[in-house]
Amino acid sequence: MWRLICFFLLFSSTVLAQNKPLLFNVDDLPQTLMSNPGAQINFTGHIGIPLFSQIHVSAGSTGADLYDIFADDGANINSRIQETMRDMDSRDYFSVNQQWEIISLGWKLDKKNYLSTGVYQEMDAFVYFPKDPAILANEGNSNYLNEPFYFDDVSFTGEIMTVYHLGINHKFDKRLTVGARAKFYSGIFNAESTGNTGRFTTYTTPNGRNVYRHEVVDVDVLINTSGFAPLKDEEGMTVEQATAELLSRSFFGGNVGFGLDLGLSYILDEQFILSGSVQDLGAVFQRKEVENYRYFGAYETSGIEPLFPDLDENDEAIPYWDIFEDEVDRNLRDQTTNQSYTTWRPIKANFAMEYGFGPAFLPCHYLSVKKVRYMNLLGMQLSGVKRPKGFVYAFTTYWDRKINENQRFKLSYSLDDYSLTNIGLMYTRTFNKFNVYLAANNLLAFPNLAKAHSASVQLGMQLIFNN
Repeated sequence: MWRLICFFLLFSSTVLAQNKPLLFNVDDLPQTLMSNPGAQINFTGHIGIPLFSQIHVSAGSTGADLYDIFADDGANINSRIQETMRDMDSRDYFSVNQQWEIISLGWKLDKKNYLSTGVYQEMDAFVYFPKDPAILANEGNSNYLNEPFYFDDVSFTGEIMTVYHLGINHKFDKRLTVGARAKFYSGIFNAESTGNTGRFTTYTTPNGRNVYRHEVVDVDVLINTSGFAPLKDEEGMTVEQATAELLSRSFFGGNVGFGLDLGLSYILDEQFILSGSVQDLGAVFQRKEVENYRYFGAYETSGIEPLFPDLDENDEAIPYWDIFEDEVDRNLRDQTTNQSYTTWRPIKANFAMEYGFGPAFLPCHYLSVKKVRYMNLLGMQLSGVKRPKGFVYAFTTYWDRKINENQRFKLSYSLDDYSLTNIGLMYTRTFNKFNVYLAANNLLAFPNLAKAHSASVQLGMQLIFNN
């Protein structure tokens, strides 16, 4: 199990919230079709630079930051860890998301349809802070007598996969554009533990046969994994061999699944546009290299009450501890199975409203998809991601400014679980047909990332055609 934990820590340490408001509804970037396949677009074709058309890394923590633990203030680090754990609760979480676009291209089929396709690799990990088990493991239960420790605090999901996709953007009429994207998931690694139950309590019983009574009620903790067992079993596997094993699953060699993105945009009048999308309506069927770990049962004890009868040299003492261990093992059991399971992708939803102002420097009709009617857009966006304990939301307001035909920036302010001061900036520049863009969230935290609760960076380069 420690290998599983270290596996996630290794990947987490290599990256900097999955919310991507800065690329949503940017109509001259092909990446907008990945968050809304029904977006208004202002290009006729694109070819991404292989491996560099989109690189996205983000991470966040709602309850603690690195400064809380490693601050150079003279305090004992163990005390800071203990204090931080007490301040957090079971709905605090840690998240890591990384996307790497390998291939991306698209072209206009006719006046109404734009086809886009590609391949990208994604890692997504989301871990709720297991407060009760963490406190129990770190401090013990002596300061928490008669207080239950709940095992449903243990809840996390994590996956690494390659996604193959094909999307269509259809201009239904002069106002409405709709789109859909089909996805094929090739799973590389998965681990999840959700829906756990049970509690552990130590009661004081001054009138009982012992001072304390320990009670474990309906414990059922299950961790499902796929793709982990071969790495665990190969003791002598090198990093290169492990990497080759993981990459082999990227090309239809692992567990497979299917998904769908849907989106639309609608021009209300000359200045208002509504848009919305739903992403990753799908699942992955974990059938290969599955290994599951389950711990379950119930037990109650008031401790060991040994007897000390007179024994001669031929008599053996009663093995109280062995008897106690056998009794615990009969009531609290652990199992390792290879039962297949299904994981649902974290559904993402977006809704946005934009208001345009400032006439374009070139005359154009506001219903044209090839020209920008307004140089400025003010917008509001509500986004959410489905997680094991419910949706995680973010609300974003932004100013989208087109400087000229080749330059554009987007300034945003977001309210989310991580911060109340999340300022983001996106800048894109086109040289002839060669386009580069860079976007980052939570800019105020970048001077001191140790105090940051979240950080996000996206960048890419591609060829964009406007014939």
